[in-house]
Amino acid sequence: MIDGNTLSVAVLVKLEPDLSEGSVTYNPDGTLNRSLTKNILGPHSAIACKAARYAKVCYNATVKVCTMGPPNADLALREAMSICDADELHLYTDRIFAGADTLATAEVLKHGILKMSNSNDGGIDIVFAGHRAVDGETGQTGPQTAWKLGFNFIGNVIDYRVNLKDRSVWAKRRVDLPSLYTVIEEVESPLPVLIALDPSYKDIYTTVSQRLRLSRIEKEANERSKDYKRYLKVWSAKDLGVDVRYVGLAGSPTIVYKVERIPKVKASRRTRVVNADIKELREVAEYIVNLVIGER
Repeated sequence: MIDGNTLSVAVLVKLEPDLSEGSVTYNPDGTLNRSLTKNILGPHSAIACKAARYAKVCYNATVKVCTMGPPNADLALREAMSICDADELHLYTDRIFAGADTLATAEVLKHGILKMSNSNDGGIDIVFAGHRAVDGETGQTGPQTAWKLGFNFIGNVIDYRVNLKDRSVWAKRRVDLPSLYTVIEEVESPLPVLIALDPSYKDIYTTVSQRLRLSRIEKEANERSKDYKRYLKVWSAKDLGVDVRYVGLAGSPTIVYKVERIPKVKASRRTRVVNADIKELREVAEYIVNLVIGER
C-alpha cells in the first residue's frame, strides 16, 4: 500500500469450457483437454470482475486480473478487462502447471499475487474470486488461495463496502441452510482479504457521480480490451519462483477416478417466422398467451 487512501485489488479468473456446446474433451489421464474444447471466461469469474469494477468506480482502485492456464487463456483476460477495465493482466502459463487440481492452482496463484504485491504501486488489499468454476464445481480455489496467502477470507458475498481510513471491509454474505432457510450475515474484516462472490452478487450504483464514472470506465474498458496485449504480463514457473513439487499434476493430491461426457444442452426455444399480417399476428399472440397460461 502506498498510503491509507489507495486501494489495490486483484481478480482471479479462469478460462472454462463452454458446456453449452457439449464438446468437452478429456485426456487419457482424466484431465481436461483445453486445446480441443471451446472455452470462455467463466460466468462466476465475470461476477468477480464486476465486483472489481465496483471497487474501481467507488474507490478508484487499481485492478489487476490474473489467471493460470495455457497460452490461449489470455482470451479470458481480455474478456475480463472488457468488464472491469483492468490496469494489468497476468497470465501464469507453463507446461509444469498442467493437470493442476485446486490446491496446486492455489499455489501458483499465491505466488502470482505475491509478485503483484512486490510491484511499485503497492500491495494487494482485496482479491476477488468467483464462487466456483463450472469444470470443477468445488469452490475451493478461492479459500485455498486465501489460506496460502495468509489473507482473511469471506465467502458467498452479495454486497461489500471498503473503509479506506480504517483499512477494513464490510460485507454481506449469503448462507443457504439446506431444507431450512437462507441467512444473510454482516461481517467485517481488516485488509488484506480474499472475497468470493455469491452468484447473486450485483454491482449497484446509487449516485449520479457513480453512474457517470461507471459509464466512463465501461468505455475505457472496451477500448483497452481491443489492445489487451499491451497490458499483458506472462509468467512462467521460473518467473514466479514456485516449487515444482507443489504445482501441476505432480503437486495435486486429487485423483480423478472417472469422467463422463457432458451431454450437449438441448435447445428449449422454438421459433416461428411470421409476416406482418394482422390475422397471423393475432394467431401467434393467442398461441403465446395459451403457452404461458399452460406453464403456470
